[in-house]
Amino acid sequence: MGISLNTSSDDDLPETSDINVTPFIDVILVLLIIFMVAAPLSTVDAPVDLPVSTAKPQPRPDKPVYVTLKADLSLLIGDEKVDGAGLAWALDTATRVDREQRIFVRADQAVPYGELTQLMNRLRGAGYLKVALVALEGGPGPATPGPVAPAVASP
Repeated sequence: MGISLNTSSDDDLPETSDINVTPFIDVILVLLIIFMVAAPLSTVDAPVDLPVSTAKPQPRPDKPVYVTLKADLSLLIGDEKVDGAGLAWALDTATRVDREQRIFVRADQAVPYGELTQLMNRLRGAGYLKVALVALEGGPGPATPGPVAPAVASP
């Protein structure tokens, strides 16, 4: 902000209208850093070789609950390992007993179809009827890394 010092008879100094944008830029840079740090923390990091799907991607909820069935048939909810007997309890904890919430199932390509069916039956038995299968976007062929596209399965 600048002021001109004229030797005039008035006691009032004229104001200049310069805007200091440095604090604004500082706030924007802090917000950028916060989002750069927070974005990787909001993703699921369980490594899974997903199959490819040509289904139209569905909108994703704010806080999705992912159930992952890995190639060694181990189960994860988000990034936490769960045994088969504690699946219903862990889902109730993750969804706060909201059985109307959609559960996103991620399964490795190497998982036998029967194991995936058993997992879906356990989800249905726990009261979770809204299940979406997660696959990579793209056509048939080898899987290429890309964004997650849930395809909704009917119970």
